[in-house]
Amino acid sequence: MASSILSRYLDPEVLARIARQRFEPHGLILGNLAGSHRSALSGFAVEFVGHREYVLGDDPKYIDWRVYFNRGRYVVKQYAMETNLVCHFILDSSASMRYGEGEQQKLQYAARAVVTLGYAILRQGDKVSLSTFDDEIRGFVPPSHSLAQVVRMTEHLDMTEATRKTRMAECLYELAGRFHRREILIVLSDFFTDLGELEKAVQQIRAHRHEVIFLQILHHDEIAFEFNGPTKFVGLEQPDELITRPEELRRHYLRAFEQFQGRLVDLCQRNRVEHVLVDTSRNLADVLADYLHFRNRIRRLR
Repeated sequence: MASSILSRYLDPEVLARIARQRFEPHGLILGNLAGSHRSALSGFAVEFVGHREYVLGDDPKYIDWRVYFNRGRYVVKQYAMETNLVCHFILDSSASMRYGEGEQQKLQYAARAVVTLGYAILRQGDKVSLSTFDDEIRGFVPPSHSLAQVVRMTEHLDMTEATRKTRMAECLYELAGRFHRREILIVLSDFFTDLGELEKAVQQIRAHRHEVIFLQILHHDEIAFEFNGPTKFVGLEQPDELITRPEELRRHYLRAFEQFQGRLVDLCQRNRVEHVLVDTSRNLADVLADYLHFRNRIRRLR
C-alpha cells in the first residue's frame, strides 16, 4: 500500500537530478539535533557528539576515516555547535488548486514537489513537517527526521481534497503560533488571495525570524491564457459561470495578471520572502534542479 502511494509522488528520475544538491538555510537557524548547518549559537568549545551517515554534498573534511578503515562505512563527525534544519511545508489545498489535469494539476504538482524536496531534506538528516489548509488547517504531520516521514506525508496527501475556499492569511496566522524557533517555512499555493491580509501574516512570521519561501504553483493556462473559440469558464471557489470568447478577454486578463504578480513580488521583496513562480507544464525535475542550483549559488555569493 505505502509503496504504491509513494510511486505517485516520488519519481526516481527527479530524485537523481537533485541528488547532488543540498537544501541549505540562507540565515542562521536554531535546532535541537546535531546536523550539518551552522547554529545561531556559538561558544569557545566545539564538542564532538557522534556520527551520521555521509550523504552527497557533505564536506569530505568531516569524514571519520578511522570508521571507514575499520568498518567500511562513510560517516561524518558531528559537533554540538552544529544544528539541524527544520523545514515546514505548508500546502494550499483550496479549490483553486484543483485546476488542471493529471500531473499538471496544481495540487498534484505541488504535492509531488513537497514529497521530493522533503525526501531530499530528510536524506540530509534534517527534519520536515507538512501542513495542509483551505479555509482552515486540514492536516498536520509533525516534524520528524525519519525517512518514514515520507510515507506519513504521502498518506496524508493522498487523502487531501481541494473543495473549499481559501483563508490563507488566517491559516498562516494559526500555523505561525506553532513554530517557536527560527525555521524554514515553504508555502506552496497559487496565492490567489487577499494580498493585504497575506502580508500581515507574513510580517508576523518574519517577526519570529523564520525564513519564508513562496513556491507559486500556476497552470500554464493561468499564465498565458491561450484559450481559443467560445469557452465556458466555471469558478472553482465561486459558483460563477461565464461563456465568452477568450480572444476578447486575453489582453485585459494578462494585464490584470501582471498587476497581481507585481503586487505579490513587491510583497515578497518588502518582507524578504523568497518567491519562485512554477509553471506546472514544466518538468518537475527541471524546476527543482534549477531552483536548488540557483538557491545554493546565491548562498555561496553571500
